Amino acid sequence: MAYRVLVWGLGAMGSGIARNVVEKEELRLVGAVERNTNMLDKDVGMAIGDDREYGCKVYGDIELAIKETDPDITIIATNSFVREILPKIKMIAKHHVNVITIAEEMAYPFYSHPEESEIINSIALKNGISVLGTGINPGFVLDLLIVTLTGACLNVERIEARRINDLSPFGKTVMETQGVGTTPEEFEEGLKKGTIVGHIGFQQSIRMIADALGWELTKIEEVREPIISKTERSTPVVHVKPGMVAGCRHIGRGYVGDKKVIELIHPQQIHPEAEGVETGDYIDIYGDPEIHMSIKPEIPGGKGTIAVATNMIPHVIEADPGLLTMLDLPVPSTLFKEIKR
Repeated sequence: MAYRVLVWGLGAMGSGIARNVVEKEELRLVGAVERNTNMLDKDVGMAIGDDREYGCKVYGDIELAIKETDPDITIIATNSFVREILPKIKMIAKHHVNVITIAEEMAYPFYSHPEESEIINSIALKNGISVLGTGINPGFVLDLLIVTLTGACLNVERIEARRINDLSPFGKTVMETQGVGTTPEEFEEGLKKGTIVGHIGFQQSIRMIADALGWELTKIEEVREPIISKTERSTPVVHVKPGMVAGCRHIGRGYVGDKKVIELIHPQQIHPEAEGVETGDYIDIYGDPEIHMSIKPEIPGGKGTIAVATNMIPHVIEADPGLLTMLDLPVPSTLFKEIKR
């Protein structure tokens, strides 16, 4: 019997998750929810530009979608912030449906949003469901993968990691929060107003790592710098001219006392190859023994987010109720792809 999956949001990530779900033998896509009126009541496959029908439709109302499709889990692929996701989790939870969200702040929200985390956990327990925030980063590369590698260490003194990646596959929301397509002046103004935040998730990743290793952090600091383009670059959702911002170089540091024990560096931009930048994921663990890992090019952000969210579906459905993190669940592995006969 396949797990029944509803996808909320059919942007770049939601559409990719829907495509991936229909390929998996353990999963069944039962519908999608989308505010774009041009997609409503269409077959999901047709709505997202696939060349086949999926046998389920796009709804404009989450409550109606849940009532008619009876999902085991809903994947929310709409927002990045806890305050935006909380009302949506509430709506889903009252129908006793499990939740996975790719909202970055939800990957480990206990310190950044303690009150909201307690509310979500209480709602999950009351309704007998599990809630997980995950993705490629936060959720995997700069937190879970680091924690896993420390399992081969006798002790760890400090951690440095870099993720140099291509933002091009992502949608409008990510571009806006990274400041892609702004002028340098608009970027600085966006930082002041909080509309440009760079990478969302350093607070969560650093706390996840520290808690896993038993480190009591005294502070976390972050630095955000614009990556100014020298070339013209475009994606389906943004156009960057020379002199405009192509991405953000974001650094997060965690301290125990005055000692820096965690440093995460994340310069990400659209089409980095346009200026000879090679992408990659690099993790350096200093301790006994030292571990130095490199993956070149980087794990693709779009595909990685789609994969992690999809591959965690069975684990979340089968888990005990509550607000969970990737540390609470089995290590993800790819789900079996249905063999076409």
